[in-house]
Amino acid sequence: MHLQEIIRELNQFAPPIYQESYDNSRLLYNSTNQEIEAVLVCLDVTEKIVDEAIAQKAGLIISHHPLIFEGIKSLTGKNEVERSFVKAIKNDIAIFALHTNLDNMSHGVNAKIAEKLGITNPKILEPKRGVLKKLVVFVPKSKVKSLSEALWSAGAGSIGEYDLCSYRSEGIGTFRPSAQANPTLGVREELHSEAEFRLEVLVEQHCLSDVLKAMHANHPYEEVAYELYAIENEHQYIGSGMYGDYAEPIDAMKLLKQIKNTFGGMLRYTHLPTSKIQRVAWCGGSGSFLLNKAKAVGADLFLSSDFKYHQFFEADNEILIADIGHYENEQFTISLIVEYLRKKFPTFAVLLTENSTNPINYI
Repeated sequence: MHLQEIIRELNQFAPPIYQESYDNSRLLYNSTNQEIEAVLVCLDVTEKIVDEAIAQKAGLIISHHPLIFEGIKSLTGKNEVERSFVKAIKNDIAIFALHTNLDNMSHGVNAKIAEKLGITNPKILEPKRGVLKKLVVFVPKSKVKSLSEALWSAGAGSIGEYDLCSYRSEGIGTFRPSAQANPTLGVREELHSEAEFRLEVLVEQHCLSDVLKAMHANHPYEEVAYELYAIENEHQYIGSGMYGDYAEPIDAMKLLKQIKNTFGGMLRYTHLPTSKIQRVAWCGGSGSFLLNKAKAVGADLFLSSDFKYHQFFEADNEILIADIGHYENEQFTISLIVEYLRKKFPTFAVLLTENSTNPINYI
């Protein structure tokens, strides 16, 4: 399998444009051997993981957490990150990370947690703004159908569970081609009137380039009249954390024990403000920044990791905080990536690591 083919699919799965500003989700090292025989999927890249990739003849390691997160100023092998990176380079193993971009997808990390919690139809806890554009283009009446279909095929016109969405209003457009123009309609240096449609479609940020290319390629005019607007609407399928409801309230201590059995590790929790839990909010990785959002949606329980001592006081007897550990709440992410790639490449070797990269032990 060609490396770029795999990366294209991963970028469709979790577009890099939706990663947080502090993140480093991308191809971190490009192997000179572009043909990949197998990929190894893991949560973190360690020396042990690179050794496993070497043994399995995997030319690409796909991790959730980026090996290079902050700047590296030298490669002297003084720590685990540098030693892992040097070993990957020496063995021609490419490294790719998809981190907060996968966290922010409705089918990503938090969807996998929902599955483990047994909650169906979860919603995004903090939807992102500013990731939608509105494209307005003016097109002759005879070409509105073909142009609409071209824009839809490129990814425009999707709103949640609906696609092929557009708005059309009819009017009259006027223009005068110059002496040097090559007009599809009208005559040079003469005013022309044409029955046109104002065609409007929503475009997600990661599709914008493809949609504009499709517009220019399929529009009949020499000069395309179009407008592009940034809109502040929330995107209900992209953002941080999730929340959802159980069909019936569950005893709080029973649910906490179920969570510990499912995720393992050590469960830390606050005072129980209620004996029953129905609405749960959660966030893979470090999610304490979403505590107030969890309260705002009326969650009885907020499940995440990496809470500091004083942050537990912020529960304030309004919500139950449960901290299950960073590795524990993201451990199923790698099976999510493997499932996706095996579906896309059913005859290709997509391997799930056999090594735990959790740096924490419990007694």
